[in-house]
Amino acid sequence: MDQKGYRRGSFQSSTSDEDMLEIAGASLDFSMADDDPPLDREMGGFSSYNGGGMNGTSTMMDFLEEPLPGVGTYEDFNTIDWVREKSRDRDRHREITSRSKESTWALIHSVSDAFSGWLLMLLIGLLAGSLAGLIDISAHWMTDLKEGVCLAGFWFNHEHCCWKSNTTFTDRDQCPEWMSWSQLILGHGEGAFAYILNYFMYVVWALLFSLLAVLLVKGFAPYACGSGIPEIKTILSGFIIRGYLGKWTLIIKTITLVLAVSSGLSLGKEGPLVHVACCCGNILCHLFTKYRKNEAKRREVLSAAAAAGVSVAFGAPIGGVLFSLEEVSYYFPLKTLWRSFFAALVAAFTLRSINPFGNSRLVLFYVEFHMPWHLLELVPFILLGIFGGLWGAFFIRSNIAWCRRRKTTRLGKYPVLEVLVVTALTAVLAFPNEYTRMSTSELISELFNDCGILDSSKLCEYVNDFNSTKGDDLPDRAAGPGVYTAVWQLALALVMKVFITIFTFGMKVPSGLFIPSMAVGAIAGRLLGVAVEQLAYYHHDWAIFSGWCNQGADCITPGLYAMVGAAACLGGVTRMTVSLVVIMFELTGGLEYIVPLMAAAMTSKWVADAIGREGIYDAHIRLNGYPFLEAKEEFSHKTLAMDVMRPRRSDPPLTVITQDSMTVEDVETIINETTYSGYPVVVSRESQRLVGFVLRRDLIISIENARKKQDGIVSTSIIYFTDHSPPLPPSSPSMLKLRSILDLSPFTVTDQTPMEIVIDIFRKLGLRQCLVTHNGKLLGIITKKDVLKHIAQLANQDPDSILFN
Repeated sequence: MDQKGYRRGSFQSSTSDEDMLEIAGASLDFSMADDDPPLDREMGGFSSYNGGGMNGTSTMMDFLEEPLPGVGTYEDFNTIDWVREKSRDRDRHREITSRSKESTWALIHSVSDAFSGWLLMLLIGLLAGSLAGLIDISAHWMTDLKEGVCLAGFWFNHEHCCWKSNTTFTDRDQCPEWMSWSQLILGHGEGAFAYILNYFMYVVWALLFSLLAVLLVKGFAPYACGSGIPEIKTILSGFIIRGYLGKWTLIIKTITLVLAVSSGLSLGKEGPLVHVACCCGNILCHLFTKYRKNEAKRREVLSAAAAAGVSVAFGAPIGGVLFSLEEVSYYFPLKTLWRSFFAALVAAFTLRSINPFGNSRLVLFYVEFHMPWHLLELVPFILLGIFGGLWGAFFIRSNIAWCRRRKTTRLGKYPVLEVLVVTALTAVLAFPNEYTRMSTSELISELFNDCGILDSSKLCEYVNDFNSTKGDDLPDRAAGPGVYTAVWQLALALVMKVFITIFTFGMKVPSGLFIPSMAVGAIAGRLLGVAVEQLAYYHHDWAIFSGWCNQGADCITPGLYAMVGAAACLGGVTRMTVSLVVIMFELTGGLEYIVPLMAAAMTSKWVADAIGREGIYDAHIRLNGYPFLEAKEEFSHKTLAMDVMRPRRSDPPLTVITQDSMTVEDVETIINETTYSGYPVVVSRESQRLVGFVLRRDLIISIENARKKQDGIVSTSIIYFTDHSPPLPPSSPSMLKLRSILDLSPFTVTDQTPMEIVIDIFRKLGLRQCLVTHNGKLLGIITKKDVLKHIAQLANQDPDSILFN
């Protein structure tokens, strides 16, 4: 069969828009994608669908006893059958347990099988932590490379270069070992020409890094672009996207993530690190048969890997587990919770051992605040929550509109040019402002920072009165000229970050959204914090300040406002709540600030949900048309199963296979003339009494295998799905028994079942399809695709745009 688009790693263009689904920049064909393609679609011969693995042993095979290679596996872009996968795993486990009593070797095998899950978690944690450390160190070095180079060793970043220098504390950034490009080329770093040269080198390096990133993604692994979280959510819900979590994607994503972050684009590495960790999990699954051969078990591992990814991204192991549970996982049993916890622990420990930032912390922006917050400060915290919700809703709408434009216009045909234009624009606007020139992680670190006596940042240039200083705690002071300059620069940085991030997220380079969202919120929070601090300083006799903020007291912490603002904006964009608060307090080590964080996160979610129900990841899932059945949405319409099932009244009758009266040729004709993923098996066409359900792929593989390896199987051989077959006359051809591939317990509902119950069944059992009966007779079939189209139709969306986009 000649099939367009993606097939075993090859990416080809297609002329038919309605058959294409764009995943991470690759053009994917959905013409055979899920369970129920359009009825009028033609399909050629099925011989290419042999599923591989058919050239094994040539001995005679009893189809009732020995499983065939390829039977029970899935095509690309199909949904897995959760019920069948879980049932197979239970059967496998029962067999191992019963055998363990027979011999010592079987007992050892049983113990190793039970231990293999924990060993796999250990390996995932080690690999994810090591890769995260490598990415952190490389990105830090390459970000500094845009501004200069270390003479003591070009592989040192600015901070490491100056560690051994004898410069004073105030001049620690001007050590002689570190030279800017103008100092290196011109011999001096002062003057207009030196500034222009530094500006030029900054832009050139940024363009070089982003060009390398987009060319590597385009040439070697189109799946490596974007954050990867929408696709991982879809994969964890049971969809199969071959190659999305493969070794090439892992290698290219790791390299290009460093390049993309170093180029200075408004993106983060946290979301892509979840994709990287899931790639590690998927690749390591192949070492263990239990996970290699069972798609449902593999998804449990991927849930734990996602937790490890967030653990190393933020240095927040508990937040990682909660993120996996709240945001990405579809099926999360208690056993997966424990294993996720272990994988996140190992990953965080590995990253801590590597110590990428040289400060014994897992993240660049770890801070500790000393002053407690006051109840009245909840008012500005809630205001930050409202800002975060408004920004989140604005960003999602704008970004989705831009991404839709990219997909539907000629803009999408020039990914390299788009990346270069956005990089050039970002670099040109970023260099003049020191707060946009530094990396976003460093910016957040500076905004979170609580000003101390030795801080040389502009944000800490207050008018000092050292007579009132008590120990380490500095009182609230009047803002000096440096603070006012910093406030203007931060306001400009806020405007730039708000708008440039809309165009950056979704380009064909790895791009996370956590850090840019946190940066927007941290800038807004710091500006509000400075404003409240100055208000309290100049008007400490006001009623709202008189009780708790006396003159000479340290009562307002602007860094805390930045932290709350960061949480609010991240919550507004992703709609996370519990995991977000835990991640933020793990980042900052401040347990006493949980209430402000909770207030801001909850407010931002309420405000954003009032404007639009979807978070950014759900919006991208819908934009790309992935078959994802959202578990959080309520279905409130009063439709019945008979309103949704196929065939409709105007459609041709349902294609079925009879249990004991169809020949091999008849079944092959059905396979050739239809493109369905499976067929109901009935007693006879007249009775329509249901026997079971057989998958198309299993039929094809079994018939091909029988033709090759079983004597006497010809086109006129009768196929039996029954337990016992009648004796045949000597002259008739051999029969083909295929009961072993028949699902004898397909899920059925009656035609009067309310759709809200059917949708609940699909969500909670992870079904691919459900058969509809009336008085025990087969009426029709409802597939996951039908359910999604029905939901879209009731939401006044075009049902065809949901799956073929």
